[in-house]
Parts: sequence; structure tokens; C-alpha cells
Amino acid sequence: MKKGKKITILGAGNVGATIAYTLALDGMASELVLIDINEKKAQGEAMDILQGTPFCAPVKVCSGSYEDATDSDIVIVTVGLARKPGQSRIDLAQANVNIIKQVMPQITKVAPDAVYVVVSNPVDIITYAILKTTDLPESQVIGSGTMLDSARLRSRLADHVGLNSKNVHAYVFGEHGDSSLIPWSLATIAGIEMNRYCTDMCEKHNLCGKEELKEIEEDVRNAGAKVIALKGATFYAVALSVRRICECIVRDTNSVMTISSLVHDQYGINDVCLSLPYVVGARGIVRAVVPPLTEEEVSLLHKSANTLKDTISQLEL
Repeated sequence: MKKGKKITILGAGNVGATIAYTLALDGMASELVLIDINEKKAQGEAMDILQGTPFCAPVKVCSGSYEDATDSDIVIVTVGLARKPGQSRIDLAQANVNIIKQVMPQITKVAPDAVYVVVSNPVDIITYAILKTTDLPESQVIGSGTMLDSARLRSRLADHVGLNSKNVHAYVFGEHGDSSLIPWSLATIAGIEMNRYCTDMCEKHNLCGKEELKEIEEDVRNAGAKVIALKGATFYAVALSVRRICECIVRDTNSVMTISSLVHDQYGINDVCLSLPYVVGARGIVRAVVPPLTEEEVSLLHKSANTLKDTISQLEL
């Protein structure tokens, strides 16, 4: 008889291993399985985490093959190549789509009922490819999307107004990439519409103006690239964002988060995966949330969708 939750991580590189470590610390899973084409790397990462488990909640940590993912409740997909110098966006996308097409039939065969959390980049393209090349229901495939982008935005805004980030609610929509947008009309601070807060409550009394908002937007969009330039990769914040998605699934929280999924006529957009608000619970995506946007924000969202569609049109799925 199965006890507790089983989570499998595909890919034991920096991102996959850090996610496994973060989940082990959290204690939400009773079993963690790491699978990687480099079997020794997966084995070493699993052993390293397992040896520290006496200091945290009990959890079985092991490496294995696809068969060891049987009965997984969640499968986290981190496989793929990092972008190389001189490599085009299309070349990277095609290379990682090819890897996904090889991997997914093997894992879905043994874990057809799992919720799949997609982290591999470009995440919107990979999420779309998984939905188009497998029989998985849309509700069971969650792209991590702009979860981290939205967290970066909340952190930056919180610093700007001198409040805890838990008192700031704001989102990044669209592509997890250069064409993303911030719907400022939805941003609230301490439960107050951002424009009203800035005018009536902020110590700066609206003196920062729109230029500083543009700086915040650029900081959020370039945050990942800055970390990569400084240390070569990003994985801690990514792991924490994935932990949050897993928490919503394991604990059935029905929380709203900006994840990437196949869009069905939200804001007049179809047949592309990008990030919008969705309710996430035990079986994955429960339903979409479609908040009102300004005409300018809808236009920017269409631009982001078209950017992704242009990439998809050049790929062999």
C-alpha cells in the first residue's frame, strides 16, 4: 500500500538536483526519484541528499530508471540543454523539443496519472510540445511559466515601497521571456490598487513616476540573465518556485498562480501556451482565471502570444 507522495525529477543537473534538495527539506514527499541520462550524476545527487535526511523530515531519495517513476504523483521535467554561445533561440527550442519527444513516451507510460510540472526551457514551447505529442490531459501539464518572474516582480515592488513582499500582489503574464508583460492594472499593495496606493499612501507621493516602473519592469525581465552572468546559472529561486507549485498540488490548496498552459480564447488568444492566472489543486489545473485587462495590456499579450507562435511555426513537433 502506497503511503505519502512520490515525486520524480527528470534531469539531475543544477536545476533538477536543487529542486530535489528543496523538496527534501520541505518534507512534502515521502519518496523522491531522480532520473538522468547520466546515471552516475543522478546517483551521486540522490546519495548526497539522502545522507542529510536525518536532519529533516523522513524521505526516501533514490536514483533510477523510468520504471522507478511508476505511481508518481508529480513528475518534474527539467531535462534539456542550456543555450550555447552563438546558438539561436530556434535551434535551442528544437534541440530540447527533440529531447522531450524521446523522454515523454517513456515516462508517461509508467506515470500516466501524474501531474507534470515543466521547467525545461523554453518552458512555454516545451509545455506546448508535451501537450501536442502526448495523450496527457491539459489539466495534468503545468509549465512553471512566469511563476518566478512574478515573484521577482513582487520582490522588486516590495523593496520599492518598503513592505513585505507578502503584502504585494502583482503578476507577469505571457511568455517566460523577452515578450512578457506586467499588467500593472492588476497590481495591488496592501490590498489597495497600486495607482491609488502610489497616489494616496506611498511616502514618495507618486513622485517616482512611470520611469521607475519601467526600470522595475526591465529589472524583472533581465533578472535571470543578470544571475547567469554573475554565477553561470539560476537554480535556487527556480527550485523554490517549483516547490510552491508542488505544494499546491500535494496540499490541494486551490491557489491562483501564473503558470503556462494551453490558452483557450482567453483575451481572444488560442493554440499557444503562455502564462496567465490558473487555479492549481490536487489534480493540476482546476480552472483558468481571466481578470479584466486594459486594451494596451491585451495588445501586449497578443504580441507575446504571436512571438511564441512564430517560434512554434518553425519547429518540428
